[in-house]
Amino acid sequence: MADEKPTSIWLQPERQERSGPGRRPGYSREQITRAAVQIADAEGVEAATMRRIACELGTGAMSLYRYVPRRDDLFDLMIDMAMGEIELPGSPSGDWRSDLTLLARQIRTAGLRHPWLIALLTSRPTLGPNLLRVHEFALGALDGTGLDIDDITGFAGMLNDYVHSAIRREIGWMEEARRTGLDPERWKRDYIGPYVRQVVVSGAFPLFSRSVLDSRTAHLAPVERFQHGLDRILDAIAALIRSR
Repeated sequence: MADEKPTSIWLQPERQERSGPGRRPGYSREQITRAAVQIADAEGVEAATMRRIACELGTGAMSLYRYVPRRDDLFDLMIDMAMGEIELPGSPSGDWRSDLTLLARQIRTAGLRHPWLIALLTSRPTLGPNLLRVHEFALGALDGTGLDIDDITGFAGMLNDYVHSAIRREIGWMEEARRTGLDPERWKRDYIGPYVRQVVVSGAFPLFSRSVLDSRTAHLAPVERFQHGLDRILDAIAALIRSR
């Protein structure tokens, strides 16, 4: 019906089909999603169309819509499959700082492995089971610290915002280096370096110049820079916990 509202993929039962004599084998959401993830990893998320996925699976595109009705459903499934790669213990350890550090590093690993993940994740609300597992772990790490639920969810969101932003920035640097054919260090030295030196010499932006000349973090490796920023977020959480 024209006024029928779309239903979350997580409320739609998995289609079950049996292969009988002379019948084409059925597929599963997992098969379709895994093919989509592999295509997106290799060629970008725009390439992960139903037509392309069907080609990879050796079937017709229309047949796959019986399993995954909408492209938005496919995105939700792809996000959740990637989030399922995040390895966490069954419950937080009780050391909230260690738990959140582990979580942030795991998200970074998944985000760099799947360069499309963070852009897709932050562009749409989605609550798949693996994403909920990760979110519940973050909330659980801060539960029992004396923070109320608003502070717990607020800090979990702030941590996510930092981690997602850091991953997108790191991916952006890598993509620019790939586009120009220069590794990140050569890109900074040969491509943007001459302009930055001109800005510094001009004296027009003294604080920017200090950030170039005196900053320690500007010269850190990506993983070290990520950890430095993460530690500042965790320090802010620790300060509020102490005040409570």
